[in-house]
Amino acid sequence: MIYTVTFNPAIDYVMHGDNIEIGVVNRFRNEEIYFGGKGINVSIILSKLGVKSIALGFVAGFTGKAIEKGVKENGIETDFIHLKNGFSRINVKIKSGVETEINGNGPDIDDEALEELFNKLDRLKDGDIIVLAGSIPSSLPDNIYENILERLSNRNIKAVVDASGELLINVLKYKPFLIKPNNYEISEIFDKKLNTKEEIAECAAKLQEIGAKNILVSMADKGAILLDENGKLHMCNACSGIMKNSVGAGDSMVAGFIAGSMNGNYEYALMLGTASGGATAFSDGLAEKEDIIRCMKQFDKKI
Repeated sequence: MIYTVTFNPAIDYVMHGDNIEIGVVNRFRNEEIYFGGKGINVSIILSKLGVKSIALGFVAGFTGKAIEKGVKENGIETDFIHLKNGFSRINVKIKSGVETEINGNGPDIDDEALEELFNKLDRLKDGDIIVLAGSIPSSLPDNIYENILERLSNRNIKAVVDASGELLINVLKYKPFLIKPNNYEISEIFDKKLNTKEEIAECAAKLQEIGAKNILVSMADKGAILLDENGKLHMCNACSGIMKNSVGAGDSMVAGFIAGSMNGNYEYALMLGTASGGATAFSDGLAEKEDIIRCMKQFDKKI
């Protein structure tokens, strides 16, 4: 089974309009509501690709109940922890020429709730996959990803980590199955601008030496690079389409890679990951399966 962890789920309230003026009432053409957070996004795309997962994380208040209901309506099994205080955040995303985001903080996660999460993770079995994605709420310790992977280290569980900076570097000693920095994040890790695919591949090899098994580097319109656990380097061009949305594209790539790697074919996994990320980037929200199929056809491949 695949488990995704979302520490700080959100309702994304997306508003489309013309030029925004400060200090006056602005009217918008239309609005959309999405239930998300990076781990939840991964679960949603996995579901669209026919792969089951269980969404873990923390929710609170009336917004938390709405998130749980919305995720379940996407056909995803949930096992959220309901916090006693606060409410899950609402993120307002304004699309008006340029994209503007106003993000809430979300509720505090206390020690009792965190221990409840650990108890749920203790039920994972050999062969399961856990996806840790996104930033860590201020109420949790900075080393929470490390604590989780250390707790799971005595079992044959594949860890997928989509994080950046020290948060990512500090988990490499636990040999995660997959990490997915983008080209800017990997440049920040090595404190130098990486201009070519060859330079990025060289840095990916260094991350593999530290402990990561598969390193997937997304590069927006320049495609993606994968250094797989067998030491083979794969490159994939970006899909063609009109860019509409940046939210969830990286999560979609992670989901596509996981789904595509089930049979051990990493070249196919890279293509499905790239197609899934591209399909979301070309959609108003997360991609539908038909969108991903269209992108896969650009590689002359089927799902």
